[in-house]
Amino acid sequence: MDAVAAFDPSSPDFVADPYPVYAALREAGRAHWCGPTRQWLVPHHADVSALLRDRRLGRTYTHRFGHAEFGREAPDPLHEPFHTLNDHGLLDLEGADHARIRRLVSKAFTPRTVERLAPTVRGLAARLVDGLVGAGGGDLQALVAEPLPVAVIAEMLGVPEGDEERAMLRPWSAAICGMFELNPSEETARLAVRASIEFSGYLRELIARRRAEPGDDLVSALVAVEELTEQEVVSTCVLLLNAGHEATVNTTVGGVWTLLRHGAWGDVPADPGKLSTAVDELLRYDTPLQMFERWVLDDIEVGGTVIPRGSEVALLFGSANRDPARFGPTADVLDLARADNPHVTFGAGVHYCLGAPLARLELAAVFGELRRRAPGLRLAADPVRRPGYVIRGFESLLVEV
Repeated sequence: MDAVAAFDPSSPDFVADPYPVYAALREAGRAHWCGPTRQWLVPHHADVSALLRDRRLGRTYTHRFGHAEFGREAPDPLHEPFHTLNDHGLLDLEGADHARIRRLVSKAFTPRTVERLAPTVRGLAARLVDGLVGAGGGDLQALVAEPLPVAVIAEMLGVPEGDEERAMLRPWSAAICGMFELNPSEETARLAVRASIEFSGYLRELIARRRAEPGDDLVSALVAVEELTEQEVVSTCVLLLNAGHEATVNTTVGGVWTLLRHGAWGDVPADPGKLSTAVDELLRYDTPLQMFERWVLDDIEVGGTVIPRGSEVALLFGSANRDPARFGPTADVLDLARADNPHVTFGAGVHYCLGAPLARLELAAVFGELRRRAPGLRLAADPVRRPGYVIRGFESLLVEV
């Protein structure tokens, strides 16, 4: 197999099962130039983990270089609303601005803070699963996986239940996240721009309300911080929604699909500690974010290959999480009791996912409730996978109880 040629994110077959290609990439070397995507592919766990922590790489380069100086074209002016929103969020900030905002926002995601949300999360999970069971089944994604994390983030942000825009949080997020795929189409960009404008407009209205009448929520807390501009507050809230539910939704649905097709639904443990271990294995086995892109700010070397400044590196999370060099001969085996599990699903270094404790809490709540209330869960139809490669998920998952 020509591993690089087989790396084809536009192919439905590759998207459905990229793992054989990842194995071939790991066998072929440590860094591979991919002409169609114009990126250096990095497939090994050790390299991905190290480069996530390497400050010679960044999510952006504009804090150090202009577009022309870095050898890149400026973004399309028609896409400006998306880029304004995205470029002021934690994920795409570097340097002092990133450190400042992360320090302020991280207070909302400490393990202690997240644990205070546990009763709310577990109550929501119980009600949603009860609804699925009461109906005898249905679309797991629409009925359980999507509503839970969106409701939790909406609660944290202080989005009132009476606001009609609350129902738009998931569609707005999906449209914006479409821009994180490789080579997004002009239609994808148009939808992302529209969602960016509408979501930003709603958040500015909510910010104005919270300035007038502060509440016990994250928007009120962010508004009270003089160091944050209004745009930084808006971008932070959007990022918390996008990053705060995509992994949970896709791991819930993908995890159930994985368990059912492996005949392992009955192996989901009831013990909370063991359930947490099983959740981490599902996060590793079929990674919800397959690729994390970084810009090379200063020349680096990977396995004897010099990757020059101005290049884009694709850190292949899905491959790293199946690397036998780190996970041993059972790297391709689903092992719900895997104790040594340093997966890179939530990243590492300064961009390590702030919401990881919350995502684990939500996933444990969902799988725990499903195991308890739906021990006979089974597929009602073959699922349809979304065409995107970077964010790995399904259109729906029809199940019967």
